Amino acid sequence: MQTDPNGTNPKKSKDSPSNSANTESTQLPSPFPDEVLEKVLSFLNSDKDRSSVSLVCKDWYNAERWTRTKLFIGNCYSVSPEIVARRFSKIKSVTLKGKPRFSDFNLVPQNWGADVHYWLTMFANVYPFLEELRLKRMTVSDESLELLATAFPGFRALSLMSCDGFSTDGLKAIATHCRNLTELDIQDTDIDDFSGGWLSCFPENFGSLEVLNFASLDSEVNFDALERLVSRCRSLRVLKVNKSITLVQLQRLLLRAPQLMELGTGSFQEELLLGQFGDLGNAFGNCKNLQTLSGLWEVTSIYLPVLYAACASLTFLNLSYAALRSVEFGNLLAHCPNLRRIWVLDTVEDKGLEAVGSSCPLLEELRVFPADPYDQNLHRGVTESGFVAVSRGCSKLHYVLYFCWQMTNAAVATIVQNCPNFTHFRLCIMNPGRPDYLTNEPMDEAFGAVVKTCTKLQRLSVSGLLTDLTFEYIGKYAKNLETLSVAFAGSSDRAMQFVLEGCPKLRKLEIRDCPFGNAALLSGLEKYETMRSRAKKGCPTFCSHSLIACKKDFSDFAEDRPPRCFGRVGLSN
Repeated sequence: MQTDPNGTNPKKSKDSPSNSANTESTQLPSPFPDEVLEKVLSFLNSDKDRSSVSLVCKDWYNAERWTRTKLFIGNCYSVSPEIVARRFSKIKSVTLKGKPRFSDFNLVPQNWGADVHYWLTMFANVYPFLEELRLKRMTVSDESLELLATAFPGFRALSLMSCDGFSTDGLKAIATHCRNLTELDIQDTDIDDFSGGWLSCFPENFGSLEVLNFASLDSEVNFDALERLVSRCRSLRVLKVNKSITLVQLQRLLLRAPQLMELGTGSFQEELLLGQFGDLGNAFGNCKNLQTLSGLWEVTSIYLPVLYAACASLTFLNLSYAALRSVEFGNLLAHCPNLRRIWVLDTVEDKGLEAVGSSCPLLEELRVFPADPYDQNLHRGVTESGFVAVSRGCSKLHYVLYFCWQMTNAAVATIVQNCPNFTHFRLCIMNPGRPDYLTNEPMDEAFGAVVKTCTKLQRLSVSGLLTDLTFEYIGKYAKNLETLSVAFAGSSDRAMQFVLEGCPKLRKLEIRDCPFGNAALLSGLEKYETMRSRAKKGCPTFCSHSLIACKKDFSDFAEDRPPRCFGRVGLSN
């Protein structure tokens, strides 16, 4: 029989809700036997479902923690490694997030924190059977990677997204010691790239990789070692190389791995002979299972036709590194009838987005990034016209991230009328505080239309000239909202009070350069137990003594209920 960290056996505790006498006239049903309950809970994969189960009663709380093997921590400062170790004993997979999203835009100071090493030290002691580690915006040292490579004999999957602090020396340790590795995913990561020799450290009899992504690395890699590795890994389904890989080398890799489902190409700048051009096109044509295509650094229109043979099966086209123009983008889309997701630079302009609306009726997600977010004098980019065109032709669209220089209230109202099922609506007008450029009115009615029309909305990013009215709309209508990002917006504390009082499911709040002070932020104190994080930057000083004064009441409030699944608030100022 298992016990809790204090040595007691809470499964049959006299104080457990299932064993206490019912003070009402009816008796509670008999609890499930422990073994049955734990078996049922083992089939729950959703983090939210498991968290809800843990709140039912003490018996269910204990059964949930004894059967959990995967752990998601959305804020590395919301809980300590010691608490995790005491609560869970069988963790094999950990997802850990660190710095706030502002760090992606260099708005978080150097050495801010979010170092993973202390977590790994604890995991090495209590979870030597750890198999998966997925980190986002964490600081990872070479020492941490060496510990990871040597302390967990059965380690299988490492994902580093938007991380920093390590070099290719750390990757050498992973390649040398992780003999069961199936996934090495390094995405959008700041790495000290000393050399590409780390690929040579995989043993010659190693062939278990299913995912290999080193697109973030800058230096040339040992291509012979890469080609041998790809040849040995017969189950490889994801391969994303960096821009040092030439077209001729890419063709050789595709011959070794026609089973790929996701491909990130290298540079498309190399000059090809006529025969080489045909060979590359045939290699793409042999990739019958290809669903995701990315990379395409420095691609030009002359080489796009080599992709056409593989386009029919594509569901995700990531062109966020390819500065395509509208005509060549439209020609490519004509061969991609099954796209569900598109990431693209604003170099495609409104004409390119019109092609999306006419060629991609199944589209569900669109992200449009700025090619140069710091140059306001460029006469290129996308406007409200392109966004409206997409909404007219893509009625299934439910996720959008849209960077632009101008927008109107009427356009946003039309967009959500055409696509009322948005769950994620992230509009970034890159001129802070810019109004509707046609009427010079605030953008309040635009976001009012979003929250009124899109009843399934879970994530919202607002921008432009906004008054408190926008936030009143959000608090009144956005009842399913979980994440809100605000920058350069609002008129007073009342704006944030509307949100905190009106959005019952809010779990993540990001605030930058807004006039919200103590009254606004303290108005939501009772909600912070269920919030994953709150990042605040460039706002009026938040008085720590105001929060301390509320500490006892908040602690009493928290202690009256079972522990949440790591829902403490994180502050960054």
